[in-house]
Amino acid sequence: MRDFPALRAALEESVAELGRLDVVVANAGMTTARRTWEIGLDDWNTTLDINLTGAFHTVKAAIPLMLEQATGGAVVFTSSVAWLKGLPMLGDYVAAKHGVTGLAKTLANELAEHRIRVNSVHPHEVNTKLVPGIRNLLDAHPEVSSFYQATLPDEVSEPEDIAAAVAWTASDEARHITGIQLPVDLDRTNR
Repeated sequence: MRDFPALRAALEESVAELGRLDVVVANAGMTTARRTWEIGLDDWNTTLDINLTGAFHTVKAAIPLMLEQATGGAVVFTSSVAWLKGLPMLGDYVAAKHGVTGLAKTLANELAEHRIRVNSVHPHEVNTKLVPGIRNLLDAHPEVSSFYQATLPDEVSEPEDIAAAVAWTASDEARHITGIQLPVDLDRTNR
């Protein structure tokens, strides 16, 4: 996602082989776990480069292909509930995911006339490589644990839970839905 020419080339090769591009999913995430003013400049830039610029690279490469096809389609961004809650200790991640959500909302308005729907899915805590870092953060800073608690019984979502939400928003079942931010967060944003 950080290498735009490589990403564009991979998409063009895929379309040449498969014949078309109907769904684009921009999904990447990384963060540091520090108070905002303690985040190193390189860490800040890396987080924004992967989370936000990578999402932009994805759509910059994909949308011209979709427009050329003139058959509509769907774009789904993986954002985070961090854009709603301002999760402490994740300032770089929160800033990047705010940007991803804004990008998705803008594209929903720009692409609607082309029958390209754009939505974002907002997980909270997913059982990926980021979870141990979040758990370490909570152990080190119990004062912020209330921001991370779920009301549903599961502590974390599985990747398949998020994939199901992404698949639904990209499906024909959601053909009249664009510009939404779908939380898949074990009820964390409802509290």
